[in-house]
Amino acid sequence: TTTTTTTTTRARTRTTRKTLSSPRAPVLFLLFSIAANSHTVGSFLTPPTVAIASKRRPSLPTAKPTATPTARQPTPLSLSGSDVSNLLYEEQEKLIVRRGELEESLVSNLAPLEAHVVKVRGTGNAGGFGGGKRNNNGGKSKTKNNNKTSNKTSNSNSNSNNHNNFQAEGKAHAQVLQNEGILRLDNVLPPDTADSLRDYASSLRQTSEREVQSGLVPPLHRFADVLLKSNRCDLPLPLGQSPLLASALHALLLRSPVSSVIESLFGTNAVLHEFSCLVSDPGSQRQVLHPDTPYIDGKGPVLYTCFVALQDVTPEMGPTTWMPGTHTKEAHEAFGDATGRKDEFLSGRRAVTGTLKKGDCAIFDSRVLHCGTANRSHLEGGEGTSRALFYFSFKNPEVGYTGNPASIRPEIGRAMLTLGDLMEDLEGWD
Repeated sequence: TTTTTTTTTRARTRTTRKTLSSPRAPVLFLLFSIAANSHTVGSFLTPPTVAIASKRRPSLPTAKPTATPTARQPTPLSLSGSDVSNLLYEEQEKLIVRRGELEESLVSNLAPLEAHVVKVRGTGNAGGFGGGKRNNNGGKSKTKNNNKTSNKTSNSNSNSNNHNNFQAEGKAHAQVLQNEGILRLDNVLPPDTADSLRDYASSLRQTSEREVQSGLVPPLHRFADVLLKSNRCDLPLPLGQSPLLASALHALLLRSPVSSVIESLFGTNAVLHEFSCLVSDPGSQRQVLHPDTPYIDGKGPVLYTCFVALQDVTPEMGPTTWMPGTHTKEAHEAFGDATGRKDEFLSGRRAVTGTLKKGDCAIFDSRVLHCGTANRSHLEGGEGTSRALFYFSFKNPEVGYTGNPASIRPEIGRAMLTLGDLMEDLEGWD
């Protein structure tokens, strides 16, 4: 996740909803069309500094051999702007790593994040994939029916019934999320879909690295900025290029309580703000605790982010740590105090870790203090295991700029897709 110290705002060209209506073309179809030409989208924009935007900081250039033994070596004053930027960034990272290590020693009251279980009449196990008993119109019909239109209608009815079943459950979960700022839901994504999505993200990461290195696209069109980039990357996903992503959203938004939780808090006009995959490789360092957005007095929540585990997350793999209840004015004032009150505030405060199973998710308020921890899985022997989280954020429709750049591909961000748009287009997805 990105830090709240970012103050630069980026101009955003907003695509009006008129392009998606009268008659309304399916959003997923439009995104497939956009994705086909995504290499040209934003090509006219000024590329950001590679040293700031790339997934990993480039190593400092090796000094070339001098022509004569008496030639003067470059001094700090003769370094280029990018060299100075590299030096400053490396020093900043060292300070961040040391601060993260200190915070790790302060945060001692640590426990795994537990799933919130709700029993609602008419639904299945809370947080479960598939959701309760199927309606007579849903699932496989007992009679043969080769009519594609009838099958699509049946699927649509099944999806609608599932969503209706999850609404009461979603309201109960939303209450916990409002109070604690963090919520765990289990088994929201099928394990085989999680496996496929992890493989897809790994392949896309390699492709994106080649595109950036060749200069085909600006770095920020493939990798979002992330705190402590070494061995860590934030990979915005190209919704519209792969049916796999639509299948994953279908499961999460129509076959689990996730969308009902978001809808209970923001309504169906909540805007898709982030759509990405966060990966921390073995050797990644612990981040410092931070909120993704600041607390603004008199304003409500800005974003709700859903992290979905694409593999089992063990303590050695650097799970996310959250501090429940820190999405308040009092918590942010104490955390921002530079007189020493901050460490006193953190010391002994309850914290939870995202040791999720494959297909489980954690939804959190962007104002909650959290951090990615160090991936030390390689210290157990072997090469270790990368931790991959598929994630998306929905923004409060009443909020404009959130105070932080979004981890989303520009062409998707400009489409201003809402929760209602996505759910409607996924209704007939098979």
